[in-house]
Amino acid sequence: MNYQETVNWMFNQLPVYQLQGAIAYKKDLTNTILLADYLKNPEKGMACIHVAGTNGKGSTSHMLASILQEAGYKVGLYTSPHLKDFRERIKINGQEISEQFVCEFINKHKSFFENNELSFFEMTVGLAFDYFKTEQIDIAIIEVGMGGRLDSTNIITPLISVITNIGMDHTQFLGDTLTAIAGEKAGIIKSNIPVVIGEYTPETKLVFIEKAKKNNSEIYFASDTIKNTFPSDLKGDYQEQNKKTVLQTIQILNSQNRFKVADENIKEGLLHVVKNTGLYGRWQQINNSPKVICDTAHNKHGLQITLKQTQAEEFDSLHIVLGVVNDKDLDEILPLFPKNATYYFCKPNIPRGLDAPILQQKALEYGLNGKVFNSVSKAYDKALQSAKPSDFIYVGGSTFVVAEIF
Repeated sequence: MNYQETVNWMFNQLPVYQLQGAIAYKKDLTNTILLADYLKNPEKGMACIHVAGTNGKGSTSHMLASILQEAGYKVGLYTSPHLKDFRERIKINGQEISEQFVCEFINKHKSFFENNELSFFEMTVGLAFDYFKTEQIDIAIIEVGMGGRLDSTNIITPLISVITNIGMDHTQFLGDTLTAIAGEKAGIIKSNIPVVIGEYTPETKLVFIEKAKKNNSEIYFASDTIKNTFPSDLKGDYQEQNKKTVLQTIQILNSQNRFKVADENIKEGLLHVVKNTGLYGRWQQINNSPKVICDTAHNKHGLQITLKQTQAEEFDSLHIVLGVVNDKDLDEILPLFPKNATYYFCKPNIPRGLDAPILQQKALEYGLNGKVFNSVSKAYDKALQSAKPSDFIYVGGSTFVVAEIF
């Protein structure tokens, strides 16, 4: 199989959450442990930082990788989902895994994957760990896919565990209260491994403290301990808290005396996240006149911040290209959107995408007016045609909407 055939095979073997949602979710780590043993446990002995959270874990992971690259280390980075190409999920020093390695890995182990009915995500985690071991990286930044306790990445023993924040997302899997969701995310806290908490609420703080105490893990609340940060090329308002989380993590890493990161490495790393790691879609400006910002925020916690930042922009008229997935709680997120905007409703081109007419009808209940388009690109093109140079266009609602813009 060539590269595209290989990736298509991976996506088609079993349901994958990114595309199909709830039916892809697995409730234990049995298959992941089986795969790791079969691959001779490439995760064993791998220096890594494990990053979970409802929002910000991708940005936090990329910032950490960028800083460690500036410090001269060979850094593996595992994140999800990807925007355009599967290989975005697995990088070393900002360079995507080669098509050849992906093809050879899948071809070599294809029978095992089929016989044991491994999921797309399980195969991908195995691929990443095997690649990092083969390439002899110095340290890996491993982002949780969803949750924490039962996530396939949770077979690692990291140097530091990081939980960025807790919000109401994926409630059908993780629970319908912040306490329940925090409990799932806290599943990455390991015995005697320090944990950094980015943001917390009174109820989630208690969950984290209890879990850390049970595991004899020193706990750090970055929002309480880090007062000053550095500038970054990531301009979203929400990045300020992510930067505090990153700085606290680097402080702990330095204290362990295994890696050495200087302040200059931190400054340069934060200023060159996009260049060093290839991160896209976080309050990213893709056009000047009119100004166009795209952002992958897709739940209440994230959208509250990006939409507040949108309203703080200077513009004559506001245009919003909006698409979502079909398991999104529209009654939770649509009230956040401004009424003083023209909307361009669209469906991201995946099975989970919500039909644009349904989104339009529901949005109308909240005073959001606009037209339906049969693709993200047509919605965006119409917004560009309609907007004056002094207007502002926001593109978002889903990672998959942003992906199609790129």
